[in-house]
Amino acid sequence: MPRSPLMDLAFGFMPAQIIHAAAEIGLADAFTDGRPMSSTELAKETGAHAPSLHRLLRGLTGLGVVEQRDRDLFSLTAEGRRLRADAPDSIRSLIRLFCGPEVWRTWGDLTETLRTGEYAWERVTGRTPFEFFASGAELSETFNRAMAEHTLDVAPGVIDAHDFGRYGTVADLGGGDGTLLAAILRAYPGLRGVLFDLPAGLAAAPGTLADVADRAEIVPGDFFASVPGGADAYVLKSVIHDWHDAKAAAILRNVRAAMRPDARLILLEQMMPEIVAPESAGIVRNDLNMLVATGGRERTEAEYRDLLDGAGFAVVALTGPLPPAAYHVIEATPA
Repeated sequence: MPRSPLMDLAFGFMPAQIIHAAAEIGLADAFTDGRPMSSTELAKETGAHAPSLHRLLRGLTGLGVVEQRDRDLFSLTAEGRRLRADAPDSIRSLIRLFCGPEVWRTWGDLTETLRTGEYAWERVTGRTPFEFFASGAELSETFNRAMAEHTLDVAPGVIDAHDFGRYGTVADLGGGDGTLLAAILRAYPGLRGVLFDLPAGLAAAPGTLADVADRAEIVPGDFFASVPGGADAYVLKSVIHDWHDAKAAAILRNVRAAMRPDARLILLEQMMPEIVAPESAGIVRNDLNMLVATGGRERTEAEYRDLLDGAGFAVVALTGPLPPAAYHVIEATPA
């Protein structure tokens, strides 16, 4: 009887936890000067148990994160270097977040969510996800850095796809540490920016925006209450998908109330196809993550148009999918 491919999928939790453990103990950062190192040396740097770490290193070899040079000598691969905190294309915080214990427990409660329709995060942690990650400095830092790592990957495609030079001032709502706004301001030296988020989300913003600080204003606030007025364009990246329709519409109505008639709304979101196929697996998994983690959803083009129409907007342009993460730029005006 041939082996079912479902078996490999069922045991997919093992590679995820191997990589998460490496990220959590800072293993990639322990490789100094790019030289091969033994499990004993690495254990001293990471505080790990050397024999156990040796077994993990063999597991990481099978995943292409490290290369085994001798019986107890390992070197970091190019992909493994992305687990370093100081790598320009680091994904360490993303892995610490999405393979961490809270997300793990939330996905483990998927069956109950299917039975009830209620998202799992609050059920398993006792708090909403945003309350949870704002509750401690380390949690907040991991979340904010993970979002920044993802945004850093997405920003070049967004800047190539949309002409931000049309505007005088761009407001990035829910923009976290300002990674996207900083990239936009660097690409358009004549542009001014406003970064708006909850105080916990803005903690690292002064450092991120340091080189464009003379053109960037950092404004704490809650977009469920109000948003700053006066901008020419309002950008929301990966914000609307976090919320169910009623809360998403509330955010959009507050943006609409702050906008001048000639201002633009720019949504940056992935878009669910009407009919999914194997190549849609990434966005489908994202949608299921929203189902268990936030109560939000990934939406189709028609669903975004309906949501925007109900909040007082008219879609005027749609661009995408953009590499590498298949985002779309949805441009809308006040109706």
